[in-house]
Amino acid sequence: METDCKSISNQKNESNPSYNWKDVTPEFFDSIKELELGELLHGYFFGLFEAMSAIEIMDPKMDAGMMCNRESKAIKLEDLKLSGLSVSEQISIIDVTLACLVSWLEGHSLAQTVFTNLYFQKPYEIEDAPLKAFCICIYKIIEEIRDFANRAQVFEEEDFQPALYSYHYFNEISVTRVIGMMREVDESINHKLKSNANSDENESYVALNTRIKFVRLFFQILLSFNRRENHSSSMGETQRLLTTCGLLIPSLINTVDKGVPKVGHWCYDLGFDPLINQKLLPPTFPRYTKIKPADEAYVYFDSLLTRLKQICKLTNCTTFISALECFIELGHNSHLCIVSRSIMQTLYFPQPGKVFGTQDLDDCLREWAKSFIAPPSLIPRLNILSNSQAKDCIHNFFDHCTRPFAGLIQICGHNKARQRDKLAHLMEDFSALQDESQRVDAFLHSFSSKLDPPREHLASYSTWIIYHTIRIMIMYLLSGFELELYSPHEYQYIYWYLYQFLYGWLVSTLNRADNVLLGSDSLVDSQKNRTKRNKPKKKKPHPYSQEIVMCHAMQSLTGAYFKTLIGFQLEGKIRTPKHAKFDNEKVRYEHRFAAFSAVAVPPPFSYNEFQMTRCQIRDSASGDPGKLYLNSCT
Repeated sequence: METDCKSISNQKNESNPSYNWKDVTPEFFDSIKELELGELLHGYFFGLFEAMSAIEIMDPKMDAGMMCNRESKAIKLEDLKLSGLSVSEQISIIDVTLACLVSWLEGHSLAQTVFTNLYFQKPYEIEDAPLKAFCICIYKIIEEIRDFANRAQVFEEEDFQPALYSYHYFNEISVTRVIGMMREVDESINHKLKSNANSDENESYVALNTRIKFVRLFFQILLSFNRRENHSSSMGETQRLLTTCGLLIPSLINTVDKGVPKVGHWCYDLGFDPLINQKLLPPTFPRYTKIKPADEAYVYFDSLLTRLKQICKLTNCTTFISALECFIELGHNSHLCIVSRSIMQTLYFPQPGKVFGTQDLDDCLREWAKSFIAPPSLIPRLNILSNSQAKDCIHNFFDHCTRPFAGLIQICGHNKARQRDKLAHLMEDFSALQDESQRVDAFLHSFSSKLDPPREHLASYSTWIIYHTIRIMIMYLLSGFELELYSPHEYQYIYWYLYQFLYGWLVSTLNRADNVLLGSDSLVDSQKNRTKRNKPKKKKPHPYSQEIVMCHAMQSLTGAYFKTLIGFQLEGKIRTPKHAKFDNEKVRYEHRFAAFSAVAVPPPFSYNEFQMTRCQIRDSASGDPGKLYLNSCT
């Protein structure tokens, strides 16, 4: 008993420990007098990371979770109006929810956009059929968009936030049932319109029905793009849905005023609370989420549907190079959102490594290499692949090509800033392919040289790889102009590099491929015409004549810019920074072209070569800007 009493007293002391507190405030303020302005004291166990964490946690200016402790004028969840909603109220709820969906697609979180709608907390308890079907359909739309984004993997944290914040999808309701619910609501509203032909509420019912139909069609469009099988047969139906859905946009914009008038961006009285999910957010600085007005949100949907129509053209690209050109062209669209970028990727690669879900990527690359430069090893009649060693060598080479070329396609789906970073890393992969292609060419040349007549295999695959490497380098430099990374005084060596080397190397590569293809065709024709004498020969067009002309034009254009910029510098129209130790022209030059150091062909060109070229042009014009301007025109 005595022991039990002692243990109880010990427990009490442990639960209520006594502390000998000491006030260190005076000492602290005395100590900081020895620090200079802006100077910090770095402790071994308390560094900058701990200091920032101490500032963030429970600080309303830095901790997003503290925002929810403030008073809100939103209605409580238990007071949510689940039945008897007027048509105008339902229109407003749908409009604001779709505007929140657009804000989510622009990079904000679901917790601060779509899920601020309290009706998403309890969609099964909503008694008004249009709103209930709409909420469940929006859940399914979110699920489809997240599936696209997770499969394509072309988003970054600044583009898209897929986190669900403990919400779930209602997987017990099938896709077919959701579409059926939306159709039932559509038919029910149409029945009301027919029975009350002269009612004053007819315009509001028409506006509500248009919104239900629009959401259903948009959901069906996402489903049609999300098929894993061949899309070419179903593109007609997808384009029909896109056209029908796009025709509803003007009516949606014109009937925004049919909803309930609201004050500000948030409809508190209609079940929206911007702080309802604030505790679900991580302890980071509060991010201001601006919800678009409904009419602007519908304009966004209109542009999204237009982009999806353009993406449908991707199914007409039968070769890898045509698909790549289409990706690059679509990637130049600055308004390309996460939905269109992800759909573009999953449309071409519905399954990893399967083009349109039917053809292996390495087979597509074989066909592209064969059409580009016609390597003897890929020409069936030469029968080089009958040798097992040659066959394994080619198989391994194209197997190694799939990842870099698939990466090139995927890069076109990222935002512009990320594209530039990833292009720099992709050059390293293509540099490794250059080394491998040279070894493969040398090995296969031992087979092609024994043919009758002998065929040249050296520089076949390597030329093909170099062509893509140069294009990636050009894309990398040009992306700097789109992102406005270069200062005006840096334009000289950027245009010089494009003019003097990259476009020149690209023209040489295309000329080589052009000559090889013409030589291969002429050899075949001579064998066919051995028995046909005195027959006039038709002059065949050069396969790459159009692309070579375009490259020559770009080379001339960049050269003209380079000479013009030298003239501007001579006239003092371009300011150059003072030559500091770590911020002079040479340092900037090496920084801009540092990514090219990983590439063997074409080799990186030094700053001294740039200086020599610039001095030669200045001397040729005798330092006269007028002569430089005339030279750039010719």
